[in-house]
Amino acid sequence: MPYAPIPGGEIYYEISGNPFATPLVLVEGGFTQMVGWAPDFIEQLVGAGFLVVAFDNRDSGLSTHFGGPEDIDGGYGLEDFADDVEAVMDHAGLASAHVAGRSMGGMIAQMLAIRSPERVRSLGLFYSIPGRDGRYILHGEREELNSPQPRFPLDELLANALAGQRAFMPHGDLWGESRWYEDETRRYVTRSYERNYAPDGAPRQWSALKRAPERLALLRSVDVPTAVIHGREDHVLHWCAAVDIAEAMPRAELHVYPGMGHFFPPALIPEFVAVLLRTARLAERPAP
Repeated sequence: MPYAPIPGGEIYYEISGNPFATPLVLVEGGFTQMVGWAPDFIEQLVGAGFLVVAFDNRDSGLSTHFGGPEDIDGGYGLEDFADDVEAVMDHAGLASAHVAGRSMGGMIAQMLAIRSPERVRSLGLFYSIPGRDGRYILHGEREELNSPQPRFPLDELLANALAGQRAFMPHGDLWGESRWYEDETRRYVTRSYERNYAPDGAPRQWSALKRAPERLALLRSVDVPTAVIHGREDHVLHWCAAVDIAEAMPRAELHVYPGMGHFFPPALIPEFVAVLLRTARLAERPAP
C-alpha cells in the first residue's frame, strides 16, 4: 500500500494500469474517499491507455487526518491539497501527468496548474468552480459543516446518504441513472465505512474551502488543453461556473450536459473517458 509523505502526514494512493501508459491523476471531491470513483470509470480509463493514479485527499480515507472528532479546522488550505497531489506524483515517479478532478477535486486541480504548471499536461475539470462568486454556489452556507460531525451506524449512514442523493438528483432521469445511483451510493458508503469511517474530516476540508483563493483571473495563464464538464441540472454548483472557466482558459473546451447533476451519469462514462483521452492527445501537439 503506497503512501506519499507530506509535511505532518502521508497520502494514500493506488495505481491502475500499465506502468508505461499515459499517467492520469484523479482528484476526488470533498468529504469523499478515493473509492468514490466508479470502478467502471477506472476500468475504462485503463482500457483507453491511461495509467490511473487515485488517492485519498488529506482528512479522508486512509490518508492522514489533521485533527480529532472535535476539531473543525485543520489549519491547511487549497494550496496544501495541491501540494499533496505533487507529493503523490513525486512518490509515484511522475514528473508530470494529466490531471482530472471533480467538485473540490477540480478546484485542487486548478490550484495545481496555477502553482506548478510544469506538472500538469492537461486538465479535466468536472462540475467545479473558480471561486466563491454567489452565482456559482447553490448548496447554501452548509452550516452543519461548521461544527463537529455526528457518527452513525452503517444502516443510518446509508439511509442518510440515499436521502441526500435523491434530494440532489436531476429531474426527469434523462440518463436513466436513478437505480444506478442508488446501487452506487450503497457501494460507496459501505466500502468507505469499511475502509475508514471518519466524518470529522469534513469540517476541516470545508474550512480549507472557505478560505480558498479566487482563481478565475489566474486561470487565464494556464495554457494546457482543458476539458470543462458540468451538468445543466447541477443543484450544488451552477453550470455558469463552467462557462466562466472555459472563457478564461485559452485552451479550454466546454461540455454542458442537459439532465446531468452533481454526479457521473453512468451512460456518460464512455463519453467522459473519450473527452479526457482527446484532451490528453491535444497536449501532445504544439499550442496554437
